[in-house]
Amino acid sequence: MIGHPEALTRITRAALIGGLLAVVAACSGSGATPTTASVPATTAPTTPTLAPPTPAVTSASAATTSPAGVRSGTVVAWGQNDHGQTTVPTGLTGVTAIAAGSHHSLALKSDGTVVAWGYNQLNQTTVPPGLSGVIAIAGGYYHSLALKSDGTVVAWGQNTYGQAKVPAGLSGVTAIAAGGYHNLALRSDGTVVSWGLDTSGQAKVPAGLSGVIAVAAGLLYSLALKSDGTVVAWGQNTYGQADVPAGLSGVTAIAAGNQHNIALKSDGTVVAWGSDGLYGQAKVPAGLSGVTAIDAGEWHNLALKSDGTVVGWGDYHQGNTVPPGLSGVIAVAGGLNFSLAMVRS
Repeated sequence: MIGHPEALTRITRAALIGGLLAVVAACSGSGATPTTASVPATTAPTTPTLAPPTPAVTSASAATTSPAGVRSGTVVAWGQNDHGQTTVPTGLTGVTAIAAGSHHSLALKSDGTVVAWGYNQLNQTTVPPGLSGVIAIAGGYYHSLALKSDGTVVAWGQNTYGQAKVPAGLSGVTAIAAGGYHNLALRSDGTVVSWGLDTSGQAKVPAGLSGVIAVAAGLLYSLALKSDGTVVAWGQNTYGQADVPAGLSGVTAIAAGNQHNIALKSDGTVVAWGSDGLYGQAKVPAGLSGVTAIDAGEWHNLALKSDGTVVGWGDYHQGNTVPPGLSGVIAVAGGLNFSLAMVRS
């Protein structure tokens, strides 16, 4: 998930708190500064006022998939539920991946279909009819993405900044990530394609970037994990979110929040950097180890441990408060102010 500066916060409030993974309205493709007139402002989700400039959008969380060998599970959700984002559809089973947008949730089923619920003003939970063969999912602020087994990408929901308009001819994709209003697609040749809002260079992939094995998108910036275990970041850097810690290596997974990031290392430990706000989202709990998967919400993080339990830290409407006794978890996803976990069936 993501956060953003005061100017964007004011825009968000005027335009209503846009959602996860992105609330910063700007004229797509033009590089112009977002204006309140360009952001949908009808009955949008609202967020309680916070002491600091309120980052109203969480970074869209990339598709969270289950470990190899795990067939399916059920979904557990907690945190704010003002738009039904934590009301898991009755009878939902056979889930193989989960993803969280700002105020909406996505689940990928073992049959390759997608189920979505929560805020739907801009059709972000209206899954395209007949969509099948999906292998990964991602949720942006007001839009959603699906990666198909043939290497193509499908997008739906808000398209004000071109975020739901997949580049013509895009193919050979192996992974996807959705930011606030921009997306990243990792291709099989290790290169990255981006589209959507680009006010801070978040959609301008660094020239010559290659050897990428994973991507993550924050509100106004982007991350790429390379095969050598190092991380590359670009876009907004107001809070150091694009300043990768010197010497960081051995990374196996990455996640982007509003204005902070977390990285999972091969030794099972986690590194965080960027804005720490009032919630400590960039302060990894002392002694945290044995981690196998991570995800970031707006101001909170989730770490899945090898014993199937989850550790959360930071704060935002209790999205970091893991339900007591939660176990058997095989995947996690953080939304704007809520969280999802996939539990082994």
